Amino acid sequence: MNVEPSRQTKKTKLRAPTSAPAKAAAPPATPTRQAVSPCDDPQILIAKRAYELYSERGYRHGYALDDWLDAEREIISQLPPP
Repeated sequence: MNVEPSRQTKKTKLRAPTSAPAKAAAPPATPTRQAVSPCDDPQILIAKRAYELYSERGYRHGYALDDWLDAEREIISQLPPP
């Protein structure tokens, strides 16, 4: 006799949470300029800043390139010279 767990059992299994739920943080009232560490990946920093600009714009589409270029300009100006 072959005994396998049913598909229903597999779907309804409860799992323990893998991480603690993220807390929502209020955005700062004014943007602050922070020095960028040379070990931070500039691509990731630019992408994060571009998303912040997108959200500040009210999540309107059509300005992705503008947001990216503005973010790139900001992040590159904060990088220490090589």
